[in-house]
Amino acid sequence: MKSSMIDSIKSLPPLPKTVIDMQRVCNDPNSSIHDLVKTVEHDPMIVANLLKAANSPLYSLRREITNVAQAVSLFGMSMTRSIGVGNSVRKLLNVDMEPYGISSERFAEISSMQAVLAQKWYMQVDRAKADKLFLAAFLQETGKIVIASDIIQEDLTTNFKSDIEVAIDISIVERNYVEATTAEVTAAIFTHWNFDREFVQMIEHTDAPDKAPDELKELSAVLSVIKTVMPINDPLSERAVIQGVKKAEAAGLNTTALQNAINTIIEHLS
Repeated sequence: MKSSMIDSIKSLPPLPKTVIDMQRVCNDPNSSIHDLVKTVEHDPMIVANLLKAANSPLYSLRREITNVAQAVSLFGMSMTRSIGVGNSVRKLLNVDMEPYGISSERFAEISSMQAVLAQKWYMQVDRAKADKLFLAAFLQETGKIVIASDIIQEDLTTNFKSDIEVAIDISIVERNYVEATTAEVTAAIFTHWNFDREFVQMIEHTDAPDKAPDELKELSAVLSVIKTVMPINDPLSERAVIQGVKKAEAAGLNTTALQNAINTIIEHLS
C-alpha cells in the first residue's frame, strides 16, 4: 500500500459518538431494541438514512415507515447498526467516487444492494452468519473511498476510470495504481477504528478466501461472491451473476439460495 494512503488512514478522524454508542448497544447482550432507538433518535442524519432505507424498494418492507422506532423494530438491531454505521462512515470520509465512474449516491446504493444480497442469501442458510455478513457486506467497499481520493490527488482519474470501466477484476486495476486492493484498504480503515478482528479479517481475505482463518473461510468467500455479483462497474449484469454463481459453486456455497436472493433483488428493483 502506498505510503500516502497509509498516512491518510492514520489521519482519519474518530467515528462519531452515535456510531460508537450503536456498536456498544449492539454488542451488549442485555441491550434491547428500545436502547438502540434511544441511541439513534438523537442523530438526525442517521434517522434520515434509516427512514430512507426503510422506504426503499430494495428492502421491500410492506408499509410506509414514518419514525425511527418503526424502522429499528422492522430492521432489527444488526441491520439498523449496519445502515447507521455505513452512512456515517461515508459522510465522515467525504465521498468522491469519480475515479470509479459513479456518483456517491450510486456507490451508497450498490453498498446497500450488496448488504441486502448477503442478508437474503444467508437468511436461507444460517441466520447467525447472515447478521455478521450484512454489516461486512455493507462496509466492504469502504476502501474505495480512500483509493479514489488518492487517485484524484495524483491526477490519475482519467486513466484509472478508463481501466475500471472495462475491468473484469477491479482489484487488479487498484493494485496497479495504488499497490493495494479495496479489501486491504478497508481492513486497514476498520483496524484504525478498532473494529473487532473477526470483522476485519472477513473483509481482508475476500481477495483470497482460502487464505482466511478456517473459521472465516466461508464468510470471506460469501463476501467475495457478493462483490463479484455486484461489482460497482457492472452490478447484477448477466456476466457478473454468472461469474458470481460459478465462484460460489467452486467455494462449496449454497448456489440455489444465492440465485433465489439475486432473483428477488432484481424483481424488487424492476
